[in-house]
Amino acid sequence: MIPANLGDYEAARSGFSWADARSRLDGLPGGGCNIAHEAVDRHVLHGRGDHVAIRWIPKRGPAVDLTYDELRRRTNRFADVLGTLGHGPGVRVATLLGRVPELYVAVLGTLKAGGVVSPLFSAFGPEPIRQRLELGGIDVLVTTPAFYRRKVEELRPVLPALRHVLLVGDGDAAGEGVLDLAPLLAAARDEVPLVATTEETPALLHFTSGTTGTPKGALHVHGAVVAHHLTGLYALDLHPDDVFWCTADPGWVTGTSYGIVSPLTHGVTSIVDEADFDADRWYRTVQDQQVTVWYTAPTAVRMLMRVGVDVAREYDLSSLRVVASVGEPLNPEAVVWGEEAFGMAILDNWWQTETGGIMVANYRTMPVRPGSMGRPLPGIDVTLLARTEEGELVLDADGHPVEVTDPEEPGELAIRAPWPSMFREYLGMPERYAKCFVDGWYRSGDLATRDADGYLWFVGRGDDVIKTAGHLVGPFEVESVLIEHPAVSEAGVIGKPDPTAGSIIKAFVRLAPGVEDTEALRSEIVGFARGRLGTVAAPREIEVVADLPRTRSGKIMRRLLKARELGLPEGDLSTLETGA
Repeated sequence: MIPANLGDYEAARSGFSWADARSRLDGLPGGGCNIAHEAVDRHVLHGRGDHVAIRWIPKRGPAVDLTYDELRRRTNRFADVLGTLGHGPGVRVATLLGRVPELYVAVLGTLKAGGVVSPLFSAFGPEPIRQRLELGGIDVLVTTPAFYRRKVEELRPVLPALRHVLLVGDGDAAGEGVLDLAPLLAAARDEVPLVATTEETPALLHFTSGTTGTPKGALHVHGAVVAHHLTGLYALDLHPDDVFWCTADPGWVTGTSYGIVSPLTHGVTSIVDEADFDADRWYRTVQDQQVTVWYTAPTAVRMLMRVGVDVAREYDLSSLRVVASVGEPLNPEAVVWGEEAFGMAILDNWWQTETGGIMVANYRTMPVRPGSMGRPLPGIDVTLLARTEEGELVLDADGHPVEVTDPEEPGELAIRAPWPSMFREYLGMPERYAKCFVDGWYRSGDLATRDADGYLWFVGRGDDVIKTAGHLVGPFEVESVLIEHPAVSEAGVIGKPDPTAGSIIKAFVRLAPGVEDTEALRSEIVGFARGRLGTVAAPREIEVVADLPRTRSGKIMRRLLKARELGLPEGDLSTLETGA
């Protein structure tokens, strides 16, 4: 077994400096910092140009390998295409593609050109696409002819900033500035000077949904690569000869930070699977590609759990050294299931679009406490800020926020600013951005507790936590208990207004395949929850549903459950999974 990168956690924290973290990367030859240089070019300079950078597995047909040198030349060509079309440093490029090589080339090529890139999820419909292209001031869109015709063409009159659309793949599409990318790349140069960028040069634009109808554009800079590299080193335990697979789509921040940037900075071979989830295909990919580090989402883990551990045992998964999860908290049952299916606990971690990289994690070398998010990364200082029952921060006599000291008391998780991958602004929303910070702390909006050993435990989003009969109840805890019942496949929990208790807990549950919904079963589930949680935290109402509304990245949208239950405005639905 390869020794872990993070040995003594306490020593790593006490001796940490961001200067040392930066020294693990090269920097630009003439000074400065560029994500694409660290992810691609520097490996060629260090003699690893023949190592496979990306192994693309198409929906049908054999895998296609791109070495680091081939990736270097292709991304240079894309940067040259942007320049030939008249787009200089600062150009804003969006991708609307499936998981195909051209997406990775466009992202890294844009960064080489000194531009800002915004990967969009390819399943978005026209309206969320319009919002993001408009808010982002996008100059260039890279997409397919089919996506352009179905989702973008009709939007062109309201997107005056969109000068060029570069098409990938076969098909017909026409219009002003609509060009076939393949011949442009073929005519471009392999060798072009990389635009000099600094740590504070804008690089990545990710959109995150909110309770209003407008998504927020979180802008990140090239210096974020320092945190991307460090977190890949410690939280994912990446080594240069690893075969790494991040199942997240690059249209989400995880798929960019850990599907593109972080693994490539470590010189690994990164698996890119074009197809959607299929348990047998996933297990076969791990087996055949000898995947060593697997980064996925709790929703995917729960889907694998539904299929059953016997399916996992049909495949040789012994190559795995690390299985990690992110996107929403991983239920304790899923952590334990990982030990049965893979011979190791699944390592949960926590971060947000705004943090740009992993902030809290479980590690190979530390005991895993099922249900815990783990402990902060070296270099990341975390505290819990006390809040009133109404959700306001508790302030001391001098007007400073009060930190939580009681291990049983939840507080708002906050991170000491700045750190390299911290977002630098919400586009066009300076007041909203300013509200994210107080006394040098970034306010995450998530509530957590911290035990005596420093492990953090997710309670819920600040606006999800339920006050019932004078008690604060985190929906995640209730959901985790509910899915331990063999009849329950998934659960979403909300607070429903009640004149006596303030709120009662209502659970929406999806039953396991073949289970019939009966009053007796609902009573049994309530009794099971009461036995585990007590009467205060157990649901008073249970509604069986065919499915739960979730984002396309897999998170259950509790706010949407509550809005529909109470007849309230549903807010921004751009990230809602189709059919939910």
